[in-house]
Amino acid sequence: RAPVFIQVSDGARKYAGMETLANLVKDMAGRVRVPVVLHLDHGADFPMVMQALRAGFTSVMIDASHLPFAENVRETRRVVEAAHAVGVSVEAELGRLQGIEDNVQVSEAEAFLTDPREAERFVAETGIDYLAIAIGTSHGAYKGKGRPYIDHKRLEEIAKRVSIPLVLHGASGVPAWLKERLLATGAELKEATGIHDEDIQRAIPNGIAKINIDTDLRLAMTLGIREVVTQNPKEFDPRKILGKGRDYLKQVIREKFALMGTVGRA
Repeated sequence: RAPVFIQVSDGARKYAGMETLANLVKDMAGRVRVPVVLHLDHGADFPMVMQALRAGFTSVMIDASHLPFAENVRETRRVVEAAHAVGVSVEAELGRLQGIEDNVQVSEAEAFLTDPREAERFVAETGIDYLAIAIGTSHGAYKGKGRPYIDHKRLEEIAKRVSIPLVLHGASGVPAWLKERLLATGAELKEATGIHDEDIQRAIPNGIAKINIDTDLRLAMTLGIREVVTQNPKEFDPRKILGKGRDYLKQVIREKFALMGTVGRA
């Protein structure tokens, strides 16, 4: 009984289609008794956001963080005007996370952390509903040099200046049990690492209200598939192969709900 965001990435959109995914999520959301937000993750441009609005998304992200500040504001404000006109919430990003998500790669040199003063200006000038910030995390299972971190001092400074909810991307933890079992199946993930659970819990009281988890879910699904095909090589029923992956996926999601304190909030 926890509220959730079901997010559609650019890779998912290309794989299955925006409208198909929207219809699937909306149908399933109508069968449960918890709030479900259908969210466009990292919308690349205005046309993509408009496609999501037409498909019935209830929340969208415009990611113009690669642009200079003024252009990011201009592009984001354009999306806010269109989305708010139909009652849809808007997330935008200031700062850039290092790492790989779908087919988008941001190098260490291209990444930069969110400036608290710029965050205050950005929110005031765009009218967004929640702000994605860069405070040390990164996308993907490989986080670069050393273990990823959260710059809690920077987060606190941003939270003092910004009154809207803050969003943490790249928040997967790569749980030890999950990694160990994957390695046992022959997966080459020795260097995979993630954010400490303690960092996630510390960030929540300081303004982080939306936490994006992707890598951990992919790893869970992959573990189930790998275990079935390695332990039972005669199995060829996709439902049974994918079913164990789904079981691990649900286990990880329950762990995340408990970690973030969202159990029983819906």
